[in-house]
Amino acid sequence: MSEPLDRLIQHAHETRVVVVGGGVSGLIAARECAKVGLQVTVLESSDVFGGVLRTAEVGGIVLDVGAESYATRGGIVRGLLGELGLADAVVTPNPAGAWVAGVPGVGAAPLPKGGVLGIPDNPFDPAVRRIIGWSGAWRAYVDRLRPPLTIGHTLSLGKLVRSRLGARVLDRLVAPVTSGVYSARPDDIDVDLAAPGLNAALTRTGSLTGAVAELRARRASTRPADAPASDVPVVAGAAPQAPAPGGAVEGIAGGMSRLVDALVTGLTDAGADLRPGVRAEGLHRTDDGWSVSTSADAEPIAARAVVVALPEGPARALLAPVVPGLDEGEPVAPVVEVVTLVVNAPELDAAPRGTGVLTVPGSHVAKALTHSSAKWEWVRDATEPGVHVVRVSFGAQGEEPATASLDDAAAARLALAEASAMLGVELSASALRDSHRSRYVQSQPAATIGRAAVTAAARGAVRAVPGLGVTGAWVSGTGLAQVIPDARDEADRVRSAALWRG
Repeated sequence: MSEPLDRLIQHAHETRVVVVGGGVSGLIAARECAKVGLQVTVLESSDVFGGVLRTAEVGGIVLDVGAESYATRGGIVRGLLGELGLADAVVTPNPAGAWVAGVPGVGAAPLPKGGVLGIPDNPFDPAVRRIIGWSGAWRAYVDRLRPPLTIGHTLSLGKLVRSRLGARVLDRLVAPVTSGVYSARPDDIDVDLAAPGLNAALTRTGSLTGAVAELRARRASTRPADAPASDVPVVAGAAPQAPAPGGAVEGIAGGMSRLVDALVTGLTDAGADLRPGVRAEGLHRTDDGWSVSTSADAEPIAARAVVVALPEGPARALLAPVVPGLDEGEPVAPVVEVVTLVVNAPELDAAPRGTGVLTVPGSHVAKALTHSSAKWEWVRDATEPGVHVVRVSFGAQGEEPATASLDDAAAARLALAEASAMLGVELSASALRDSHRSRYVQSQPAATIGRAAVTAAARGAVRAVPGLGVTGAWVSGTGLAQVIPDARDEADRVRSAALWRG
């Protein structure tokens, strides 16, 4: 072994990186640093690692009570699971479609599959017409007669759909998807980020419905043969890290926290210092890097570099005092509560409304529901005959969850009532075996108008300070397929600078 390489290895073993935040982004960043022999300390303010990847025992069954799936695009997550020995645990959901509830004059109906972000490719398709009616279909047909945009394009998804296809398509098809998947209103969604290529296809084809048909054909030609064909994955109730429509999803048998457990085990085996229940309280520059004051140690932790992998509010608060131009302000992030119910309800055996239900905004106090035991075979196999698992999601952008002021028992009763209404099946109080309630402050959707500029400015300000890095869903975009590569890239940048410094 050459002398320069020996010195580099020795330098790595003597160099410490502190990762603040033990969610998936923090664990991935820590893993990348540990790979090259750096000393790694991970600080996590809660008692458990994993962030929005959480499981809990509910009614005697270990279930996901946070994010329940990941987008398959790029094979990124599947590749990581293979590295961690979890390839055999990967599962695909039941491809049955979602339903939409709260449709005026209709109640509930299957959500049409021929669309992008809920935008249909044919307004006269019977499944579409059932939801928007004949008047809505004829109004949407006007899209075919209007001239396309030839100079510039419409930025807002809501404005685009409203002007081209009318209010019924927007309110009854698109809004349920953006609320259920992004926790955001259509007017706030950037078309070019949520559906890349849609505006350009509109110009080429001359209509929005034609553009949707073109995008769907393009996706079908590149979709793996074994991938589900649905363009709206049923992510109802899985608000954290919900994948955008248009991509297939997968899960992990036994729960997504198995990924977290494998990352924690790997870091422990690599000698990383994992500290749950310890909060980083301040960062301070030193001659040789940084010192990190914590809630648990009298003496700060000395480090050559620090990677901050916290949600936006805490990240800005920690970084602002040492990063010029980065203030502590942040947009108001959606607060979401997910109530998981285990119910004895044989009447749900037939999965009367597919694997999930989205709601027309304003029609229900819940925004979405996942029938987990219909969606995931491993969940069904873990339950007794006639016992079902249902997840009900509350809260969206600018809307406090209806459960926010309730205690757990009252929240479970409200979730049961909403599940009954959304599934069209009476679920009595006596049917409830157990429940679990989780609360999340969801990252602002990356597809929100203006969001990319906000996060780019924040990241640029952090990167201008030597020895600092930032990662997490608020800068990368939500979803493991975005979080994982971002954390890897940021860790690589920080560790390279730390190793080669001086």
